[in-house]
Amino acid sequence: MSNGNEEPTDLDWIQLRRDMGTSHHTETTKEKFVRKFKENPFVPIGCFATAGALSYGLWCFRTGKTKLSQRMMRVRIVAQGLTITALVVGVMMTAGKSLN
Repeated sequence: MSNGNEEPTDLDWIQLRRDMGTSHHTETTKEKFVRKFKENPFVPIGCFATAGALSYGLWCFRTGKTKLSQRMMRVRIVAQGLTITALVVGVMMTAGKSLN
C-alpha cells in the first residue's frame, strides 16, 4: 500500500480486493444490454425503428420510389424524436431515483 499522502495506484486497489477476499463481477456486453433494455425498452426499439426507416427509405430512393422514400425519411425523423424523448425521460427517471 502507499505511504503518507500518496494516491493509491491501481495495483494497490487490486491487492486490497485480494486481501479483503471480495470478488468483482465485470458485466458483459450482453448483460449490460439486457439490463439497459429492461430499464428503458423504448430507446433500443426507437434506434431499431430509426435504422429500419432509414434503410428502407434509402432502398426506396435507390429503386426510384421517391414518394415512399420521402415518407420513410419523415418516419425516420419521428422515430429519432421519440428515441431522444425516451432517452431524456429515462435519464430524468434515473436521476429522480438517485435523489430519493
